[in-house]
Amino acid sequence: MLFTDIIRSKRDGGTLSDTQIRFLVDGLADESIPAEQVSALAMAIFLNSMSFEEAATLTLAMANSGTVLDWDPATFDAPVVDKHSTGGVGDKVSFLLAPIMAACDCHVPMISGRGLGHTGGTTDKAEAIPGYDATPDLATFRNVVREVGCAIIGQTPELAPADRRFYAIRDVTATVESVPLITASILSKKIAAGLQGLVMDVKVGNGAFMENIDDARELANSIIATAAKAGLRTHAVLTDMNEVLGSTAGNALEIAESIRFLRNDVREARLNEVTLALCAEMLINAGLETDRAVARARCDEAVTSGRAAEKFAAMVVALGGPGDLLEQPARHLASAPVTRPVYASRVVTAVDTRAMGNAIIELGGGRRRVGEALDLSVGFSDIAPVGAALDSNTPLAVIHAASDGDAEQAEANLLAAVTTGDDAPAERPVIREILTG
Repeated sequence: MLFTDIIRSKRDGGTLSDTQIRFLVDGLADESIPAEQVSALAMAIFLNSMSFEEAATLTLAMANSGTVLDWDPATFDAPVVDKHSTGGVGDKVSFLLAPIMAACDCHVPMISGRGLGHTGGTTDKAEAIPGYDATPDLATFRNVVREVGCAIIGQTPELAPADRRFYAIRDVTATVESVPLITASILSKKIAAGLQGLVMDVKVGNGAFMENIDDARELANSIIATAAKAGLRTHAVLTDMNEVLGSTAGNALEIAESIRFLRNDVREARLNEVTLALCAEMLINAGLETDRAVARARCDEAVTSGRAAEKFAAMVVALGGPGDLLEQPARHLASAPVTRPVYASRVVTAVDTRAMGNAIIELGGGRRRVGEALDLSVGFSDIAPVGAALDSNTPLAVIHAASDGDAEQAEANLLAAVTTGDDAPAERPVIREILTG
């Protein structure tokens, strides 16, 4: 079979057969199909989409391109569940949710991704923790999930290797925003992880891949339906991404904010709302609670009691990180040599969140090409939320950069991404919808 025929078929709006899709997946997994041909097919799919049947076939084929985990109920006697986000700017929810759910009697084997397009990646953020092994062997992964209750890792060579390569190519070829490709990428990893339940955080807004509610709903329904075909019970929470989530954006900076949240020092309002809503939905999905208010209170108590922080600390140590990260994050997390507050006047009325994500890429905190090394210290902190009144004492944000020149460019990018005015806009709901299929 010639791969050019597969490209041509999709380029011309055709439907790929199961045989053609499996040929693609085999070629991705063993790298026999060159990147330029994969890129061409990705663009053809981006432009002409795929049917539900094509996307389902692609999903299951990529899930089965490597090892599929099995969690023996005799050893793992709690629900095995996970969360996945479609990608946003400043989204550090995984580092909060996994230990909260472990503290609420769940097992969370979280297999995450690296940065994709303008959005940050959970795996990259995890690697901002010195010594943390984000790609352990599967035996270690299973042991940490069993002993701690949660483990956040990246894709290992054994798990969905076809998606691993496809994901990296899509990241740098402007082919991310495709419902069937996002569906297949997310679910192939989650099916390979052997989950019993999944909660999707589907972002909607100018910092998301789905910028309007109809597209977000389409993606959520695609994921729910495709997951059902594989026997994976999935709920979706549609959450706002019209501004940075939390007060930081950038790898090490987001780990530091996550630690402050888990220690119950500072819990930024929107980040807290999204985290607790997703955690509550996961308890509903797992059958551990039936009332969302009760579930939310249970998750909140996991933070205020300190049990979630203990789970996070135990996970970090089990995967090779420092034992005192929770107590002394500044001692371990990389800090940028240049920090610079950016000031503006009046009230923040709107944010181009995608532009802020791209500004972090320009600082070196995200990738422009496959395999590029990141500067894990750079980004923005103390980000003023929409509605905040700015003055000489309240910066728009603080830039963390590798050089003065980088900081100057980041300041220009940041100011261009933010709109200010005289009056605060109407408050926008953070949780837009919950879909359960």
